[in-house]
Amino acid sequence: MATDFIQVLTTVDDEARAHDLARAAVEARLAACGQVLGPMRSVYWWQGQVETATEWLVLLKSRRDLYPDLEALLRREHPYDTPEILAVPIEAGLDAYLTWMQRTLRPRSSPRPL
Repeated sequence: MATDFIQVLTTVDDEARAHDLARAAVEARLAACGQVLGPMRSVYWWQGQVETATEWLVLLKSRRDLYPDLEALLRREHPYDTPEILAVPIEAGLDAYLTWMQRTLRPRSSPRPL
């Protein structure tokens, strides 16, 4: 059973920045909930070499139609040149939680912010 909901994730190298991203998304009603996990160690290729960094993971619960605005907010506020911003579908969930998300998120009829 697929839903219209998604979980968007990003990583950042500063705990305070991670909390700021989560709060900005929730305040804009583009995410019903933001969670910050970490610190964690990331290992990745960047500019031709393997890098290791301490990062915090930001998980945002949202809806598919809000993704473009949520991505724009994250890109605008994110300190990385090429941030990890991924959306994964929420296939199923507790009905009461999904209802709470729907009530918490920006209504579908709301105009997009300038």
